[in-house]
Amino acid sequence: MNSKEIDLHEALKKYFGFNKFKGLQEDVINSIIQGNDTFVVMPTGGGKSLCYQLPALVKDGTAIVVSPLIALMKNQVDAIRGISDEHGIAHVLNSSLNKTEVTKVKSDIERGVTKLLYVAPESLIKEEYVNFLQKQKISFVAIDEAHCISEWGHDFRPEYRNLRTIIQKIDNVPIIGLTATATEKVQEDILKTLGMSNAKTFKASFNRPNLFYDVRPKTKNINSDIIRFIKQHQNKSGIIYCLSRKKVEEIAQLLQVNGIKAVPYHAGLDAKTRAKHQDMFLMEEIDVVVATIAFGMGIDKPDVRFVIHHDIPKSLESYYQETGRAGRDGGEGYCLAYYSYKDIEKLEKFLAGKPVAEQEIGNALLQEVVGYAETSISRRKYLLHYFGEDFDEVNGLGADMDDNTRNPKKKHEAKDELLKLLNIVISTKQKYKAKEVVNTLIGKVNALLKSHKTDDQPFFGIGKDKNEKYWMALIRQALVAGFLKKEIEQYGVIKITEKGINFTKNPVSFMMTEDHSYKESNDASIITNTKGGGAAADETLMKLLKDLQKSVAKKHGVPPYAVFQETSLEDMALKYPVTMDEMKNIFGVGDGKARKFGKPFVDLIKKYVEENDVIRPDDFVVKSTGENSGLKLFIIQNTDRKIPLMDIAKSKGLEFNELIQEMQRIVYSGTKINIDYCINELLDEDQQEEIFEYFMEAETDKIQDALDEFDGEYDEDELRLMRIKFISQVAN
Repeated sequence: MNSKEIDLHEALKKYFGFNKFKGLQEDVINSIIQGNDTFVVMPTGGGKSLCYQLPALVKDGTAIVVSPLIALMKNQVDAIRGISDEHGIAHVLNSSLNKTEVTKVKSDIERGVTKLLYVAPESLIKEEYVNFLQKQKISFVAIDEAHCISEWGHDFRPEYRNLRTIIQKIDNVPIIGLTATATEKVQEDILKTLGMSNAKTFKASFNRPNLFYDVRPKTKNINSDIIRFIKQHQNKSGIIYCLSRKKVEEIAQLLQVNGIKAVPYHAGLDAKTRAKHQDMFLMEEIDVVVATIAFGMGIDKPDVRFVIHHDIPKSLESYYQETGRAGRDGGEGYCLAYYSYKDIEKLEKFLAGKPVAEQEIGNALLQEVVGYAETSISRRKYLLHYFGEDFDEVNGLGADMDDNTRNPKKKHEAKDELLKLLNIVISTKQKYKAKEVVNTLIGKVNALLKSHKTDDQPFFGIGKDKNEKYWMALIRQALVAGFLKKEIEQYGVIKITEKGINFTKNPVSFMMTEDHSYKESNDASIITNTKGGGAAADETLMKLLKDLQKSVAKKHGVPPYAVFQETSLEDMALKYPVTMDEMKNIFGVGDGKARKFGKPFVDLIKKYVEENDVIRPDDFVVKSTGENSGLKLFIIQNTDRKIPLMDIAKSKGLEFNELIQEMQRIVYSGTKINIDYCINELLDEDQQEEIFEYFMEAETDKIQDALDEFDGEYDEDELRLMRIKFISQVAN
């Protein structure tokens, strides 16, 4: 065996120029060379590709590598060709090739030149390829991104399901499954579907100690927060992930306007542009790629210094894989995610049209993301627990590398509450998911609890002294601490563990931290950030601005919020505008608003800055892309022409509520808009007057408050339209 190992080290040096193997690589390669079915779970950056590339180069025959992405294959083929004089050493076989290219690939395989053949699963199904490959000497088949096999994986591909059958048709060769992220459930699924239950399994630790995890609330200030973050990491490489192509284009444009070298990347761009943008990133001609998840699979850039999630991903696997693209060289890697429950609701809506089983899986995965974002315990511990790994949050590598451990929340004794929780799980016969367990504790009836007569039990409502959020936080912490476990097969039913049963017999101290609360509001409210990062407004200045807001409002005979919204005041207390031009860059303040009310505010801030020696953040002035001004003009012109609002929305591809939001933006920033023609059709004069008077006297302009006040007399759209009319007339 020793001579073989020496050979391996020689081969490693010869082909890849490395002197030693990383982590589990050598053991995995030996297993493949010995002809075993082999399963490798190795996080991004752990050197997964080398595990099958080296054995393919030293074994007789051609190794088939099944991979889901054309861009990924191209990268790897280029890399292998770079280490050999023989161009045909590695080839791609997929839909992007023409007839001549396919003939060349076949001839190189027949001549024994090709050691690695990369194929997409769709190509492998083709009769002509199967017939051809049956006649060749195949060394083994490697299945990269093997989590695509499982419906529980974050990137399920139905065509991966048949791979076992196709491989058997070609030849009875060893199978190598590789994945960078898989929960225990997904691992089981992969082994079962590939029919390799006897495979030798190698699982590396999922801990990436050099990555710093930070979750911030997603506020209206997100764009300036991102720009500020990037400017603090000047000339460093980073990736920003968004869920939609539209958002990718918007953010890329915004960064460019603000002097950041950035390009977009998504599946809607043609292949040439995508390849060009990818190369610009690799060659460091640009610093930031704004992308949908299509970007980064297998992109081997070791020095990505930050990964920002503008939108929270659909699963913790996706999150782990995408953040894993940072700091592959072991250097700094900052992983920043913006979280708002509204994004989760949006993703739930997307799931609504899918088959029931898919919905169940999708929702179970989403709730794990919510848990990660809202938890106040070590994020690393939470993440590793999800992948079935224990982490010592005191002495483990990277223990203080997240916002929660740097700024710990207060802990309190929760021994009695944990006991109540565990007893409820036992008393309800371990058949409920987290939501139903919580409902049982707080005494909230729903159809499922009724059908099991749980609401008739003496323990129903035993925890109603605490709210839903509290119990949900406790369940998450009890799961991570090992008192409870989730049955994945049953979409997250909560069961008690042996450790939990022991606790019920002999309760000991259990210290709990309370979850983060990312409070939401319908209207443009802002959440000043927790200590974990991001920006909080200057509270002293904020108080002065509020006093001024009241006195200016009094002078003009309007409610305070009609002068400037609270979000605008908070932005002023963050950016310290001292000229009228700077005032126009404040959130929700346009030309008209600045002219009408801005002067006293600018004077106050200028005086405050001078008296308190405030160092103003000169990079806080975010330039807008100007694309909204076209839409603004279109709306003003068409409302002037009295075009029905539904028609205006349709002609711009907007939903009705999106149009209302745009109109709100216009009037709140100080421009008049006349929509009397459409309000007159909805409400008579008395009704309009009643609502107008309400807004004149109300302390806030929140729609929810107005809905509560009128108690169902008017619907939300009527109140929103009246608020637009009110602000337009009174404040502009």
